[in-house]
Amino acid sequence: MREVQLGAGSEANMKKQIATEAAPQAIGPYSQAVQAGEWLYLSGQIALDPASGQLVAGGVVAEARQVLANLGNVLAAAGATFDDVLRTTIYLVDLNDFGKVNEVYAEHFHAPFPARATVGVASLPRGARVEIDAVALLQKR
Repeated sequence: MREVQLGAGSEANMKKQIATEAAPQAIGPYSQAVQAGEWLYLSGQIALDPASGQLVAGGVVAEARQVLANLGNVLAAAGATFDDVLRTTIYLVDLNDFGKVNEVYAEHFHAPFPARATVGVASLPRGARVEIDAVALLQKR
């Protein structure tokens, strides 16, 4: 875990990189997640298998399951769970997949649900059909 001071002040101003082998390594110059104080900002995950680095097969449902598994593993590396997530953004190449992705999403998030936006996009890295990012508030346990 790499820590960088964000400015003068206390530990609350520390920025920490969160990384885990249980989720795909970043495919560019970004972190899997960054913690700043009690806030956790999770980069978008696509359906890459952490072991092979390859996109999972099986369509948008299989991809959504892998995306959420990856997000869950990054959350766990920071000591968090899906219950700590306050906001997500879902990026879909085909908005007709909205219902299928919602079904998988509902397996991981429960009331009170995070705030959310869903955005239709022209394409995603590696030919993925779905990407999800998140913001969480870390709870003292």
